Amino acid sequence: MTKQPDAAPARGRELPHPDSDAIRLGDVLHALADPVRLSVVSTLAADGGELACSEIELPVSRSTCTHHYRVLRESGVLRQVYRGTAKMNQLRREDLDGRFPGLLDSVLAAADEGAGV
Repeated sequence: MTKQPDAAPARGRELPHPDSDAIRLGDVLHALADPVRLSVVSTLAADGGELACSEIELPVSRSTCTHHYRVLRESGVLRQVYRGTAKMNQLRREDLDGRFPGLLDSVLAAADEGAGV
């Protein structure tokens, strides 16, 4: 029996995120164009910290929520990490402001204005 090379340790439940310099404007705008995803971003911006998926109420099914969070994560709008069994979400404000100064604030202000806030 031959010994197999040691495999790299499993990363467990780490999720892929684009590096800040790989965040693309088209992907961000696509992610923010959906009202459900914009609601997630607005909630995270207002909180300023991390929120579990279960703490953000959305008017869609659980599988559709998963899709929306994946689009936001893969576009670079938010960072998701597991804390125990909870998937925590945090807005990547610093990365977005560094790549596209003023974009996030403008989108959030327009969303608030449209909602009558």
